Amino acid sequence: MPELRHDPIQKRWVIIASERGRRPDDFPRLEAPSTGGFCPFCEGNESKTPPEIAALGRHGRGPNSPGWQVRVVPNKFPALRIEGDLDRKGIGIHDRMNGVGAHEVIIETPDHELGMADMPVEDLKKVLWMYRERLIDLLRDFRFKYILIFKNYGAAAGASLSHPHTQIIATPVTPLTLAEELSAAREHYRYKERCLFCDVIEQEVESGERIVLANDRIVAIAPYASRFPFELFLAPRRHHHSFAEISDGMIHELALALKEALLRIKKCLNDPPFNFLIHTIPNVRVIPKRTAYWDTIEVDYHWHIEIMPRLTRIAGFEWGTGFYINPTAPEEAAKYLREVEL
Repeated sequence: MPELRHDPIQKRWVIIASERGRRPDDFPRLEAPSTGGFCPFCEGNESKTPPEIAALGRHGRGPNSPGWQVRVVPNKFPALRIEGDLDRKGIGIHDRMNGVGAHEVIIETPDHELGMADMPVEDLKKVLWMYRERLIDLLRDFRFKYILIFKNYGAAAGASLSHPHTQIIATPVTPLTLAEELSAAREHYRYKERCLFCDVIEQEVESGERIVLANDRIVAIAPYASRFPFELFLAPRRHHHSFAEISDGMIHELALALKEALLRIKKCLNDPPFNFLIHTIPNVRVIPKRTAYWDTIEVDYHWHIEIMPRLTRIAGFEWGTGFYINPTAPEEAAKYLREVEL
């Protein structure tokens, strides 16, 4: 019998179509990673990208030259541009503003073939460190209300280049998905004086049924109301509201957990395309801002990472209703991921 399950964080319903019972081998391989052709992100091609914003590299290395380990550049075709004022105004019933924001690319490694799942932990720590530093820097711009860090792996997940990279987009509005999460978290805290995410994590750890992995600081869960087969939710085990404020120790534990989670997905599902994103708090210092703008956010919100393998496609029912149909129960997905041999 199918089940309707409710997600208290996003306040949406998901259909778990358990009678379909799709196992890892039942999902078709949507694509093979493309590795051929010229790559502007490879070491030695620094002149083919816009001038770098930041980099980690060998001592004495000059800007825009080989010898880097992680490199950040503006997106050559940005969705939003950093120059200018917002110039917000109403157009009848509608609203408009200039497309002001930021769009950056974090090139994770000079090695074209080295995906996150196979990176040495020390290399992955450098990538996560750069995520934090770019987030801190962009939050200094009070025009930006939200900064999203996301990764598209594989063409089916939206990647146009196969070289390992992550994108950052800063927007002058809080995206709807995040606003819904933030509102649910604030509502839960005002009613119960507890963090919604902490309550979910504590319940999942006690159950253990949907836990994929856990270390001292990070837990990876197949969410109760998973939208997609083998979806994962990674978060600190103890309350922490902002990815921009994580410690170097937390980065180490996160690198261990993230590497293992991605490696389990790769081994279990034959290296599928996936989307990976970090949800953290919005810019609470934005100008102008509404009265009581996310005033309890330090105690009610909990940063987290979502990983969504692209094993199924969204079709008319999903677009028409906002429901998702997941053919693999998260309990089964967690079991497969826990038991896969690394």
